[in-house]
Amino acid sequence: MNSTHQTMQALFVFAIPVLFAISLHEVAHGYVARYFGDPTAANEGRLSINPLRHIDPFGTVALPLVLYWLIQLPFGYARPVPVEYDRLRNPKKHMAFVALAGPAANFAMGVAWTIIGILLAAAGVGERFLFDMVRAGVSVNAVMMVFNLLPIPPLDGSHVLASVLPERVLRLLPTVPPDGGRTLASLLPGAMLAALPKRLLRLVNDVAVIDVLIFAAFILLMRLHVLDSFLFKAMTVAIAAFSRVASPFSFFLS
Repeated sequence: MNSTHQTMQALFVFAIPVLFAISLHEVAHGYVARYFGDPTAANEGRLSINPLRHIDPFGTVALPLVLYWLIQLPFGYARPVPVEYDRLRNPKKHMAFVALAGPAANFAMGVAWTIIGILLAAAGVGERFLFDMVRAGVSVNAVMMVFNLLPIPPLDGSHVLASVLPERVLRLLPTVPPDGGRTLASLLPGAMLAALPKRLLRLVNDVAVIDVLIFAAFILLMRLHVLDSFLFKAMTVAIAAFSRVASPFSFFLS
């Protein structure tokens, strides 16, 4: 089997788990925000499980492809759902619940994929593609949960940290605008923008500078084998937690 065929097969295996992992992660933020008083995501039609409503050209397409090439484990992020923290009934307290909703959704999906694997095995299904997809679903959700809990702006963990830190400490910390700040288009001269094809122009208009900086730092840490070691160790712990929660299904089916 040549490398191109293997790569295409891997993309098919990971496609559904990655799309739903990143989409439901964002939808969970929106639902919890609405529960606590901010209907912004609902008003903009973002409370949908349709992945097409949440695709980000950089985080949903480019980043997973590069990560598969680097560590054979593609994951990424969707277009963030809009959350106006000032509209929450208790912004400082409720921002933590909104932030944790995404990783909690990944935990629930990791457990769900584990249960699907248990059911497939109990039913005697021998299709390798399905079991490969189950393993992909478990792995992708584990690493997304762990990665998003890092207390680094703009990741979810930074909002959880902000909800417990005193205001005087928060003022000393760096922040990232909710929309990601300036886009790549703002850094390019007008003549260059005018010469770009329409599809490429849409891409540079959508991608925030902060996304590129985080991506570059992420790749550097991966190349230095700093972040990949931590992610794989934390992922192992998360997968063990998925299995522990799903273990009653194995007991009843045994």
